Amino acid sequence: MPIPRPLRSCALIAEKSTVTTPEKRFAELYETSFSRLLGYTVRRTQTPEDAADAASETFLIAWRRLDDVPTGEPARLWLYATARRVLANQRRSSARRTRLSERLRSELDVAAEAREQSSEDLDLVRRAMARLRQDDRELLGLVAWEGLDPAELATVLGCSRNAAKIRTHRARKRLARELAGLEQKPQPRGGHPPNAHRARASLRETGERR
Repeated sequence: MPIPRPLRSCALIAEKSTVTTPEKRFAELYETSFSRLLGYTVRRTQTPEDAADAASETFLIAWRRLDDVPTGEPARLWLYATARRVLANQRRSSARRTRLSERLRSELDVAAEAREQSSEDLDLVRRAMARLRQDDRELLGLVAWEGLDPAELATVLGCSRNAAKIRTHRARKRLARELAGLEQKPQPRGGHPPNAHRARASLRETGERR
């Protein structure tokens, strides 16, 4: 297996006459221990890439903490102990990524199901919104889709917080009337009427959370 690029030059340092003592010591440690340490990590990981990453990280730690590395045969044991901690961190990181991935998949499944169940309600809301004045559409969009609270809404609209709350309340009432009017219209044969009550409740809950 090729020597990792960040450490490749270390094997050549000992040949230079101008190297410092710490550099020479690290180069000797690398030359005498890398193969055995890599074997240690290979036997404890699932892929060659993970093994190489763990070995490289161990030697980087050894370079940063060179004064703590013992001389002679104990140095190999020090590297093994360090690699053991590196591998443990690697496994914990992998487990966290797996949990996050599973959680994301679960949330996406739930979101997809919710979108499917509420698509008709959303279509009803869009149709009702299209029948409002532009000012009302903009205001309700800032609240429902941009998530602005009354103080933020007041800043955008250039009015007081109380005025923003009153305007929002009135816009919601006009939207509720449009929703009610659409709900009363006859539905296409074989179709299922969207639940305007649920759509209005959802809009009302959005406002109550603000």
